[in-house]
Amino acid sequence: MIQVTNLKKQYGAHVAVDGVSFEAKEGEILGLLGPNGAGKTTTMRILTGFMPPTSGSASVAGFDVMQDSMEVRRRVGYLPEKVPVYPDMTLFAYVAFVAKLHGVKDYKSRVHAVLEQFGLIDR
Repeated sequence: MIQVTNLKKQYGAHVAVDGVSFEAKEGEILGLLGPNGAGKTTTMRILTGFMPPTSGSASVAGFDVMQDSMEVRRRVGYLPEKVPVYPDMTLFAYVAFVAKLHGVKDYKSRVHAVLEQFGLIDR
C-alpha cells in the first residue's frame, strides 16, 4: 500500500508539489497524469526516497519513504526517464549500493570483477 498525506515540495518560492494526498491499496494500479511541470516526477522521486519532501508524509508498504528509504527501495521498482545518480559516489560505490540493495551475495568482489572486466574500475 502507498499512503501520501499532504505532500509538498518547494524550491525557494516555486511550489512543485502542493498538498498532494492519495492512497493506493495493494493490487491497485495507479497513474499520475498531468501536464509538464505538474509535479509527477517530483512526487515519484519523493516516493522512491530520492528526494525529501518539504512537508507532508509518504509511506510504501508501511515504511516511511525518508526514514526507511532502503526498505522502500527494496520494494519499489522505478525507472525514471533520466536515472538519478548520486554525484558524490564513484561507479564502484553506486553499483555496489544497488547490488547490496538487491541482496547480491559477495557483492563487493562481484562488482569489482565486473567493473575490472569492462575496464571501468577507476571510474
